[in-house]
Amino acid sequence: MTRRIFLPALSVLVPALLMALWWALSAQSTSIFFPPLSTIWETFKELWLFDLVGEHVVPSLYSVLVGLGISIVIGVSLGIILGLNEVVATAVGPLLQFMRYLPAVAMLPLAIQLMGIGPDMRVLIVVLGALWPVLLNTIDGVRGVHPALKDVARSNRLRPSDWVLRVVVPSAAPQIFAGIRASLAVSVILMFASELLGASQGIGYFILQAQRQFSLPEMWSGMILLGIIGYLLNVIVMFVERYALAWHHQSRS
Repeated sequence: MTRRIFLPALSVLVPALLMALWWALSAQSTSIFFPPLSTIWETFKELWLFDLVGEHVVPSLYSVLVGLGISIVIGVSLGIILGLNEVVATAVGPLLQFMRYLPAVAMLPLAIQLMGIGPDMRVLIVVLGALWPVLLNTIDGVRGVHPALKDVARSNRLRPSDWVLRVVVPSAAPQIFAGIRASLAVSVILMFASELLGASQGIGYFILQAQRQFSLPEMWSGMILLGIIGYLLNVIVMFVERYALAWHHQSRS
């Protein structure tokens, strides 16, 4: 019980102490590039609670969530197929490796030319980058199904659909969620990059415009907001994972 209370308290205490230290050390700052945290906080409240949420936060969240959702669906589905079928995996392996090492950001100019600077282009860029952690982790998870489970399924003559849904997917689920967490971080990064080069809305666009106008408190407030959004999205994914894999965590405890 003490550990359950101590660890969450520690995760709150350390960031709070760091913020207090930043507040104190920056209080007398006269640098245009590093304004006092108190100034950044006032700007943050003025802009993001909640005047610019609809204009900049909602488009950014749309790109991340839709792009990540599409990546999960494609990555898990394709990963199960490739994990179960070695022939198909071998045939498409070189193409997957080529696409994997082609940075999604490098596709931005082409995506802008083909699709403009709308939300569909930003979703596409997120999918091109966020797909791979889910896909590769799913393949590894499917291939890592214990041989004993395969023998049990074969002896009980499980139908292919039952084999996949009741054995393969649950067994691979821990690695699938690991891939989703990695893809979430990639999604936020690519959302930000796509908004820097091809957007008229979004947090990345706001930060870039603030930097160009030398509105440094506004720029810092956007950066802090981006970190907060990424942290909250990660917390949500962790709660979903803990609920979906409760059986897995109990077996390890």
